[in-house]
Amino acid sequence: MKTRLMTSILIVAVLALMFVLKSYVSPYFFDALILFISTCCAYEMSKLLTKMDKPCNKILITIFPAFLMLAVLLNSAFDASVGIIYSIVILVALIIVFFAVSFIISLLTKSKTIKEIRYKKLNISSPKYSFKKAMNTAFCLIYPSFLLIFMSLINHFDEMTSSFSQVGEFGGYLSLIALLFAFLIPIFTDTFAYLVGGIFGGKKLCPKISPNKTISGAVGGALCCVLFSVAVYYVLASIPDLRTIFTQTGFAFWQIIVISLIGSVLAQLGDIVESLLKRQAGVKDSGRMLPGHGGMLDRCDSYMFVMPFVFIAFAIIVLII
Repeated sequence: MKTRLMTSILIVAVLALMFVLKSYVSPYFFDALILFISTCCAYEMSKLLTKMDKPCNKILITIFPAFLMLAVLLNSAFDASVGIIYSIVILVALIIVFFAVSFIISLLTKSKTIKEIRYKKLNISSPKYSFKKAMNTAFCLIYPSFLLIFMSLINHFDEMTSSFSQVGEFGGYLSLIALLFAFLIPIFTDTFAYLVGGIFGGKKLCPKISPNKTISGAVGGALCCVLFSVAVYYVLASIPDLRTIFTQTGFAFWQIIVISLIGSVLAQLGDIVESLLKRQAGVKDSGRMLPGHGGMLDRCDSYMFVMPFVFIAFAIIVLII
């Protein structure tokens, strides 16, 4: 318990430092952290697939986050109103390219591929095995790398939408607000789901996948997440510069309620999905990088679906509504 607490304090301290550096120095410090997190998660996911006896290209999976980050940084440098669309298209194109590369590599290294097939005692042709390996690799390119890179998209939300006058005047604070909620929603959800579930107990949410989760914890985590997210909104709105952002973008408290509620559900879904993957792999934790917490993937599972959602939600509110 002490080890877990110390690790938690360190994680919070690092995040706090990144927010300070983003606000007063440069957003690229956050990008460096995001790249590190994504790379670690990608490597751990490739290990989980291996333990599931699902062949994949670990090298391509591990280096993929760097290519995603490069694409985001290059695209955010362009002052274009369609920056968001370009970013998503480029990232999806990279997934397709890496899938193709994985498939071609397996075909070109036919002798190695055949050895793998014989070692696994499979009754399958080399091309079919290569395609299967490429599909497994593509899965890891999407989960977790593609989903986590939305952290960086949020980090550069202002640059990608800078041609919109109401956004360009905010000096980077809009992306700061979006990032803050993107990180706080899973934290509020996980913390209060644990506390409420521990106090009230009751029927299990999904006993075969994650036996410690309860329905009371899930509901309590979601409701508390909404309550505290609204509280954060009003605290931020009390700051003159940030209140101006909320006013000019039409960002209202009811929208925070919707975002935090859906985000909380997605955070819990992300946790359940990773628990399912670990159960299939026959392991308790995805790794040992974070003492008391397991691997990086264990710590970031709640963010997998929250980050894309928060990015899309803010884009809709700011650019459409």
